[in-house]
Amino acid sequence: MKWKHTFVLLLLAALTGTLGAQTRRVQNKPYIDLRRFHYGFTIGVHDQSLKLQNNGYIDPATGQQWMAENDNHGLGFNVGVLGEWRLNPYLALRAIPSLYFGSKHIQFVEMGSGDIETQNMKSTYIGIPVDLKITAPRFNNYRPYVVAGIAPMYDLTRKRQENLLTQPFNLFVEVGLGCDLYLPFFKLIPELKFCFGLGNILEKNRNDLTDRNKLIFTQGVDRGTANMVVLSLYFE
Repeated sequence: MKWKHTFVLLLLAALTGTLGAQTRRVQNKPYIDLRRFHYGFTIGVHDQSLKLQNNGYIDPATGQQWMAENDNHGLGFNVGVLGEWRLNPYLALRAIPSLYFGSKHIQFVEMGSGDIETQNMKSTYIGIPVDLKITAPRFNNYRPYVVAGIAPMYDLTRKRQENLLTQPFNLFVEVGLGCDLYLPFFKLIPELKFCFGLGNILEKNRNDLTDRNKLIFTQGVDRGTANMVVLSLYFE
């Protein structure tokens, strides 16, 4: 997506300008990183996706073969609070309890007739990402960093009686990069993070279905893996 590429280019340009600077400037908030604990809040946008693995199942009764894909992406909204524990001048442990509001659009195509079914799969995740933050030395009012960690999440709004149903709990592995920007009155932190789901979250045991004709959609998919790209702004 263009906004992801734009953010990365702007971040790299800022880092390049910082590293290329030759003179020191007055530092804003010079002692803010000496605190053992940091607190703040975050807002941002994200993109949810669901990678589906079709198995080519053909219904013996009707001869239909349905293929599913996550064909459309839309931006969701996320908000949370930040708690950071400074381990040493270059390492910190962060916990970020957050809510993620988003959706995934699924399209099903019948290979023989070309018929199409759609499903808008809305998700509201509550999660507690725990990340290790590795920072470079501060120069002037900039300090780039990278993060890596895990994020257990629970879907509060999964909807039954749909073509596909996902399990409520999911575990993500996260990697990302950002930059601390020291402003006169607070610290602003733009961050781009990539979240990769672990395990199959597709619910195969569909006891919730009253219309058993919908079971063919679940039978045609072996695996579903969730992923997210999260662009956040932190305020400390």
